Amino acid sequence: MSSEEHREEGAEEPVEASLDSNQEADQENGTDATPDTTPDTTSDAAHTQEDQAAAASGLSALNKAVLIALLLLGAIWLSQMLSGDSDESAVETSGAAVTPVSVAPESESANVAVLNRDEDTDVVTVGGIERRGEGRHFFTTIKVPAGAESLYLSGSGASPLEDGSWGDMEQQVTDTFENFKQTLESQGWSMGDIVQVRAFALSDEFGYLDFDGFNRGYRKFFGTEENPLKPVRTFVEIQDLVVPGWLVEIEIRAARVN
Repeated sequence: MSSEEHREEGAEEPVEASLDSNQEADQENGTDATPDTTPDTTSDAAHTQEDQAAAASGLSALNKAVLIALLLLGAIWLSQMLSGDSDESAVETSGAAVTPVSVAPESESANVAVLNRDEDTDVVTVGGIERRGEGRHFFTTIKVPAGAESLYLSGSGASPLEDGSWGDMEQQVTDTFENFKQTLESQGWSMGDIVQVRAFALSDEFGYLDFDGFNRGYRKFFGTEENPLKPVRTFVEIQDLVVPGWLVEIEIRAARVN
């Protein structure tokens, strides 16, 4: 062996001896020089708890979102059921057929008409009474069959207003027919039973006969949705009337077939 090899072996031995001496010193002092390879379980447990808490909070938020979505869907479905099926459920019964109920008119008169103005003929027959030649305000002829019941109302005019005046022509015509309507209905008749109107009118203080005003008041009661029928009519201008302040006096005749 060469001198250099001896020198290298001699250099290694002291190192091992030094390590052995250090271990012996540690043993004498009661300490272990062996490296501590035990894992840090406390730190790992802390991290695990944090992960579980984060997962739990995320799961809770997800559950809340799902619950809210389900509640919204349920509310939408319920509103659709209430709006769409309520009408159908109102008319459905448990297997029983629904029979239409006919409501009798309040008036005892049989002269209740819905006029079909598209028909080729100008004849309108309602309640056994035949009307022909319909104009804007009246028929030219009305045929009342034998055995019909008749009712005549005497000539009448308007009532004075609260301030003592009588009003214009339209006001007086409206007031007069309102009184006729109340009288007819109190006896079980209706405005549709009127077959004839006679009017006696005056000019005003300026010599003007307000025929348009008469027709405006008249149209509130005849040829309307409530009463599509019209009578035959006579309109006469006269010099004077018995009641001061009257511009028109009207009389009517009603008829119906029992």
